[in-house]
This record gives sequence, C-alpha cells and structure tokens, in this order.
Amino acid sequence: MRSDNVTKGAERAPNRSLFYALGYTKEELERPLIGVVCSQNEIVPGHMNLDKIAEAVKAGIRSAGGTPIEFPAIAVCDGIAMGHVGMKYSLVTRELIADSTEAMAIAHQFDGLVMIPNCDKNVPGLLMAAARLNIPTIFCSGGPMMAGTMTDGRRTCLSHMFEAVGAYKAGTLDSQGLEEYEENACPTCGSCSGMYTANSMNCLTEGIGMALRGNGTIPAVYSARLRLAKHTGMQIMELVKKDIRPRDIMTEAAFHNAEALDMALGCSTNSMLHLPAIAHECGIELSFDMANAISSKTPNLCHLAPAGDSYIEDLERAGGVYAVMKELTKKGLLDTSLLTCTGKTIAENLEGVENLDTSVIRPIDDPYSPYGGIAVLKGSLAPEGCVVKQAAVDPAMMVHTGPARVFDCEEDAISAIYEGRIVSGDVVVIRYEGPKGGPGMREMLNPTSAICGMGLGDSVALITDGRFSGATRGASIGHVSPEAALGGPIAFVEEGDVIAIDIPNHTIELKVDKTVLAARKAKWVCPEPRVKSGYLSRYAKLVTSAARGAVLE
Repeated sequence: MRSDNVTKGAERAPNRSLFYALGYTKEELERPLIGVVCSQNEIVPGHMNLDKIAEAVKAGIRSAGGTPIEFPAIAVCDGIAMGHVGMKYSLVTRELIADSTEAMAIAHQFDGLVMIPNCDKNVPGLLMAAARLNIPTIFCSGGPMMAGTMTDGRRTCLSHMFEAVGAYKAGTLDSQGLEEYEENACPTCGSCSGMYTANSMNCLTEGIGMALRGNGTIPAVYSARLRLAKHTGMQIMELVKKDIRPRDIMTEAAFHNAEALDMALGCSTNSMLHLPAIAHECGIELSFDMANAISSKTPNLCHLAPAGDSYIEDLERAGGVYAVMKELTKKGLLDTSLLTCTGKTIAENLEGVENLDTSVIRPIDDPYSPYGGIAVLKGSLAPEGCVVKQAAVDPAMMVHTGPARVFDCEEDAISAIYEGRIVSGDVVVIRYEGPKGGPGMREMLNPTSAICGMGLGDSVALITDGRFSGATRGASIGHVSPEAALGGPIAFVEEGDVIAIDIPNHTIELKVDKTVLAARKAKWVCPEPRVKSGYLSRYAKLVTSAARGAVLE
C-alpha cells in the first residue's frame, strides 16, 4: 500500500509515533489510510452541513475495513463574494484547492481519497486534484438546497433574489417585496437550488463517473444524502482494492459524455471553464469548438432555474442524472462502455433506470430544443471564442444587433444600469475583467440580474471577458477571448460601435472596418495591473486564456 511509506518498518517508527499522538491504534495503521477531504465551513451555505457528510463517509470507510483521516479544503461562497472585490478571489481558489489537496495527499501518502465538496470552484478544484494525483478517489458532495417558497405559494431561488434587486431599482418592487425574497430565496443548507454552477458540476461529476448515483441531485437536507455518503465510504475501499484510479474513469470519451450531459441539462457556462481545466490535469485537451459539435446533436432536455421553473429537487424526483443519461442513450449520444466509480460500466449503471417525470426531463424525441444548452460563438469580436447559455436566452435575443455601451469594470456598468442609462437595443460591453485583466475573471450576476430585473432581458445583451454565475439568464455572453488585457478585439470597442450577435449561427461580430480597428490597436496601451501584490498578482502572471479553461502555466 502507498501508506506503507509512513506506517511500515523500523525506519518509520518516528512516523508511527506521530500517528499514535493523534490517537490512532496499531490496528488502524494496518488498514488502508483514506484521506477524507472535507470542505465544511461556516460561511458557505452549501458547506455548513459537510461535517455530517464527512462523519457518514468515515462510518462507511470503517465498516469496509479502512481508516479514515479527515483534512480540509477551502471554499468561497460566490453569492456572498458577488458584486465587490471579493469576487476576484472566487475562480482563483480552484487552483489553491487543487494545489493544497495535492500537497496533503502526497505528504501523508494516503491509499485513497474521498472528496467532499459542494460549491462552484470547490468541485472542479478537487476534480483537478483527483486527476493530478491519480490515486483511487471518489466524490460525495453536500447536496442541493431546496427551493424557497413565497407567501403566495410561488417557489423561488437565488436568481430571483438578484433579479428582485433590479426590479426594486426600477421601482416595480417595493422594499417589503424585496425583503420577502430576501427571507425566502435560500431556505436551507445546500448548493443553491437551480442549475447553477455548483449543481452543474455536481451533476457532471456523477455523469463523468466519479460519484455514485444521486450525488448531483439528492437534497442536502434528505437523510438519503447521509446514506449516499456511507455507501461512498464503502465504495472507496473497493476502488482501492481494485486499484481503479481517476484517469481510468476520466478518459477523453468520458469528458465528451460530460459535455453531452451538460448540453442536455442546460448547465452553467462555467462548465466551459472547468471541464477543460480538469481534462488538462488528465493530459487531455478539450477544444472549445467541440462544444458546438456536441451541442449540434444533443437536445436540451431540462429547463431548470434560471432557464425554467423547476429545481434540482424536481430533477431528483424525476430520476436524477441517470434518467437524463438514459434518455441520451436512446439516440446513442453517450459512450456507455466506460468504467465508473461503481466498478461497473455506464451501461450497467443505467439498467432499469426510467424517466419518472417528462415535464422535468423531456423525452429525447420531445426536447426543449434540438440543440444543447450552451453555445460557443466566434467572430471578429472573439476570435478564440466566447460562451452563452443559449437555453436561458429570450427567443427575441437569439439574434441581436445594437450599439455598444462600453465599460472598463463591472462597477461602472452596474451604475449605468441602475441609473437608467442602458436602454432597449443596447449591447453592454464589460472588459478588463478576464482571468488576467481582472485579475480573477469575476462573475457578472449583478449586472445581468439588474438587466432582467429592470425588464430589459428581452432587448439588451451583455458581453464580457469576465464570466457569469450559473444563475444568470438572458443574452449574456462571457469568456470573450482573447481578453482585453491581452489586446483582444474587445479592448478596441468604442461607445456606439455596432455589435451583431447571431447565437444560432454561432457568430459575434464587431461591425468596424479592419483599418479602423488596426489604427485603434496601434494606439492601444494595456492598462496598469489592478493588483500588484499578493496571490492575485502571481495568478495574473500565470493564468492562460478562458478559452483554455484559465489554467495556470
């Protein structure tokens, strides 16, 4: 066993003495040592319950003959970090999580790992660590939040809460109405209740084969989540025994399966950052262009919030991720021969699975649309590409041409929106918010929610080299690459320039003569870095394009 390096032989007597100081017995040290990477903290609603998950996982490990040893991973609440400098520190934690988990796992020579994440960067960060370490690993997340309920019986969620602020600013919602959303949008622990980034990544973790059935959809407050955790603890012992490792599961074909599932579910655009980054750790390069190829043949089967009125708890009731996968197999859209953490193939896992609610999971022959939930656009404004969650775009905005309203930071754009300076037909451009320019590639949920909340969701587009929350809806186009700080065309857009967006044809064009653009580029000087010290400064020097998953080099 790998743990023999710290537990066996006379030369490891000093190591054993330190285990004895921790209270471990000789008998426990003779069993496989399983690292339990728990992301519990008291600032993220999706993580406040993870101590309970960890205890259940550890019970499962012990019952199957292993010795569980818990250590922590950090996590940021994107909702609390939203709209201020704190959001610069969200995406960048993905690499911190991967790096610190790598350090702990190798320093202490664990035989296997159980990852217990739940929220936006925590899940992909731990998947990146799993791929990098390539020792037997399985995931058990904390589970989704239940949807909230308003006093009139309507269900609600965090995306409604953010849009309520826009409605309040527009004068269509009073302070009492705003407070009602505030008190009801987030009623329980768990990852926020729609198909936002956290739930997208938890569902994709299940779909890619690194978690047991129900990982993405069993609500955080259900006792079934504790039973899942115990079974996960038991299953890691099987993976250790059979030496099944992450890279045996996360193959190139598995990532293409994940992309197909992504399209069917209508996942967050952040998946287009995280899947390439995880694949990169596996030695696999996922092309941005592959998203459109998969989308073109993969129907969108789910309209979960913010795209529709159903929530993750509804997806669980309808059969969960496996039921969506089963629909995809009817058209041969998944490779079902692939190995998963169950020790079985996808085909074996899906035996007997049924779609239990066709209003939540549309049948493959009656989809919401014949194409997937995400599209990559390219053109003179974004030569390397940009991303839109087309499943959440108002039909009136699928093709749009309008004048650019240009802002060099999120705060300036928010002010303009709230002050009523953005009008129907405009294309809001927010730049210098990319991975390098931000630095940190902030999410733009505040401006997109303000646009929708003020009644402009069917007439105003927003384009940025930053990114969006999974709670964003509307014609919100992010990840514009190359970003402004790298001298991408978005840096040369001027107020009033005409921008043409054609989502069905995957194009985004800046309607400015090439000679004029060349003259603007010749005069362009990259602004001074906004952050010149600390972790963000180091991150800015190492981070790559959003088109490559914003990985570090």
